[in-house]
Amino acid sequence: MFRNVTFGTDSILACYREIENVRAFFLYLSRSAWLRRFMEQSSLSQKLTRRFVAGMTLDEELEVCKKLYAEHVLSTLDHLGENVSTIEEACNSVEGYMASLDRIAELKLPLTVSIKLTQFGLDFSKETCLANVARLVERAQEIGSRVEIDMESTAYTDRTLDIVRELNRRAPECVRAVIQAYLFRSESDIESLNSQGIRVRLCKGAYKEPASVAYEAKADVDANYVKLMKLLFDKGVDPAIASHDEKIVRQALAYTKERGIGPERFEFQMLYGIRRDLQREITAGGHRLRLYVPYGDAWYPYFMRRLAERPANVLFLLRNMIKS
Repeated sequence: MFRNVTFGTDSILACYREIENVRAFFLYLSRSAWLRRFMEQSSLSQKLTRRFVAGMTLDEELEVCKKLYAEHVLSTLDHLGENVSTIEEACNSVEGYMASLDRIAELKLPLTVSIKLTQFGLDFSKETCLANVARLVERAQEIGSRVEIDMESTAYTDRTLDIVRELNRRAPECVRAVIQAYLFRSESDIESLNSQGIRVRLCKGAYKEPASVAYEAKADVDANYVKLMKLLFDKGVDPAIASHDEKIVRQALAYTKERGIGPERFEFQMLYGIRRDLQREITAGGHRLRLYVPYGDAWYPYFMRRLAERPANVLFLLRNMIKS
């Protein structure tokens, strides 16, 4: 399709028009080896990634986390990796995160780690994945940290929550589950997790899901987010409100003030580099803020896939780069 196209603004736009939709466009780019090499070597793209990615190495990541902590901002380490294709690769993921937890212990900082279960073998064996992640949770418990277990597409939801529940049984208060507000099932999932005393991070959700399982209109997603947020405030344990939506943040602040819920009972979460103006406002108001701080050399496919999952992120990213 693109054999006669040379790189440049006009040709990229031409490629865009040849692809059926925006999602297909970014998925195509995520698989492009030559474009990945170009982007990873470009000084412009490196400047962009430094805004949103802490660095390529764990040392660079931790330097950013230390600076954020000096500004009264907490961090979660998010190692950018691609889905593993073998059990051996899953074991390598374990060792990498174990090293991260060891460094967190050395620094004596209140940092946590974020993982996706597909990095630890969920595609191959639920039992192997559980055993791998249990090692991380055990180490996190030893050092007073926590493992934030991210949510992926609905193909993984039940298995992910099963593993979360088992890990919480073994090490109470050392895991946090992510729930996506755009899924119809999320209210019942939150009620179940609340009843078991399991921490929840509430996000809107970014995967492409069928209309049979998820809200499609932004207004519906936002309304359900606020509903679930209030449920977490009323009955949850140390909920994390993960949103860059200023309206939602202000509704959270108003609701907790109205209900007498102190800032020590919840936290806001955002992505590193996004809405830094709003981040400063949150911390200045005495509220707890934790940033997801990604690092690693797999930033290019990660970045493109995030844009593919929700193309509106393109405008959102550009808007927030200008605003903050």
